Amino acid sequence: MTFKIIVCVKQVPDTADIKWTEHNTINREGLDSIINPYDLGAIKLAQNFKLMLSRRLSNIEIIAVTMGPPQAQDVLKKAISLGCDGAYMLSDKKFACADTLATAYTLSQFVHIKVPDYKLIICGQQAIDGDTAQTPSSMAEKLGIRQITNVIGIKEVNEAYSIWSTDTTDSYQEIKSGYPLLVATKLKDLDLLPNINGYIKAHNTKIEILSAEDLALDSNKIGLKGSPTKVKTAFRPNYQKNTLVIDNQSNADCADFILGEIEKCRINNEQ
Repeated sequence: MTFKIIVCVKQVPDTADIKWTEHNTINREGLDSIINPYDLGAIKLAQNFKLMLSRRLSNIEIIAVTMGPPQAQDVLKKAISLGCDGAYMLSDKKFACADTLATAYTLSQFVHIKVPDYKLIICGQQAIDGDTAQTPSSMAEKLGIRQITNVIGIKEVNEAYSIWSTDTTDSYQEIKSGYPLLVATKLKDLDLLPNINGYIKAHNTKIEILSAEDLALDSNKIGLKGSPTKVKTAFRPNYQKNTLVIDNQSNADCADFILGEIEKCRINNEQ
């Protein structure tokens, strides 16, 4: 029996050049896009998990999946070049403008229909185009499985359970769980490079494209129609930097001056 690992990846736009639709969602057409940095962390964890488990099992498969427009196949090719064994593309105009709830529903239905015998799902904690960190937890809830968030590494792996290292706001933890399991990682911006065999495999691997009909989806739960989240307004943040140059002061005077400025900022913030 094959131990199946699903890795969810997403193509995200260059956040420095975002344009908005009339519904205040991101217009992804014509934007330079990359694989979500947190999803590189998910791929790396899947690689490590497979390597550790391969000492005990020989049949392990990593399956990448993404939801998006046709050009999002690029991130699946990237995932395959980095070690994933196969990939699915969820692409349909009916998926457009989906919020986290509609996305989680679509992905969870994909799992039910195409990979019902999975053991592990690994996701990036969040996507840099939304930063909500809601989709992984919503998927776990819809699938009715355990979840571990804020994961930064794997401590132990076997066929029955795995132990994961997590970094919470105020502590590090090690959490043990059986399967099926969903893991969301906060690892990001990893410098992962494919080798020549990875490039060849990505070129030769056929990606199966699935529509809403293929997944027997409820049309009221997908895309804009199935998205209760409404963005009131969207805007580009205006960053202002004020630089203060300190010159011709002794070390002691400089330190006192800096402490005084910090205290002024604290008082202003409290007001």
